[in-house]
Amino acid sequence: MGLLESPRWHRGRLWFSDWTAGEIIAIDDDGESELIVRHQSLPLCFDFLPDGRMVLVSNQERALLSVGADGALATYADLSMVSHLGCNDIVVDGRGNAYVNSPNFDFAAGPPDNPVQPGAVALVTPDGTARVVAEDIAFPNGMAVSPDNATLIVADSYRHQLLAFDVGADGDLSGRRVWADLGDAAPDGICLDAAGASWYADVPHEQCVRVAEGGEVLQTVPLDRGGFACMLGGANGASLYVVAARWPGAAGLHADTKWDGQVLRTSVAVAGAGWPAR
Repeated sequence: MGLLESPRWHRGRLWFSDWTAGEIIAIDDDGESELIVRHQSLPLCFDFLPDGRMVLVSNQERALLSVGADGALATYADLSMVSHLGCNDIVVDGRGNAYVNSPNFDFAAGPPDNPVQPGAVALVTPDGTARVVAEDIAFPNGMAVSPDNATLIVADSYRHQLLAFDVGADGDLSGRRVWADLGDAAPDGICLDAAGASWYADVPHEQCVRVAEGGEVLQTVPLDRGGFACMLGGANGASLYVVAARWPGAAGLHADTKWDGQVLRTSVAVAGAGWPAR
């Protein structure tokens, strides 16, 4: 497999995307897999609406696309106003609000050398309207929403932090704060558990880490390649799934690379909670 990302536990299976193949795949715990949809987009992140429909971030179309039961794609929301350079990750909360983020700079060139960074988070409401609700994030990556729909957590990979925002009744964000300072870690995909902790995957340090609010490290799962994202799921919600691959560096992202992508699973003590939902 190639560069694997965006794991989601949905209807008894793990769903994930293979960015380099342009595929979204579902796999059960017996290893039986199904190709769900093909769409060339880099990145290729997705989540599920409360009615069960998949929505995927398409940088080819500069839009959020819904996926029909037959695999047909349709425009759900125009994302061109978020960034002309494309978007990255997505999470859908329990009210049907979708949060989509963008680093908003040319990845190959690197971020601008300014104290204020161009990365942003946009809100897509259930009527398909998009608006920017948070700015000045160095590299927004994985996102998660607390079980009460009251807090959005965003991984800022380049500032080595998990950020938290209060979520208003209209989906707007306020009360920005550092939820956890992670030292030199580079948090990528994240998920939350029922004890209020967060798991984050870390590519350069080849691990998946559970942290409490404030940054205390509670558990570390070592990997032999970069950890791109993680998801709690399984029958009891206490299986940690990690999608991992060998990272060639930014220069090799578009090259013919031996990614050696893997889906890994291990049991943990605390089940998942919040969104992405299980």
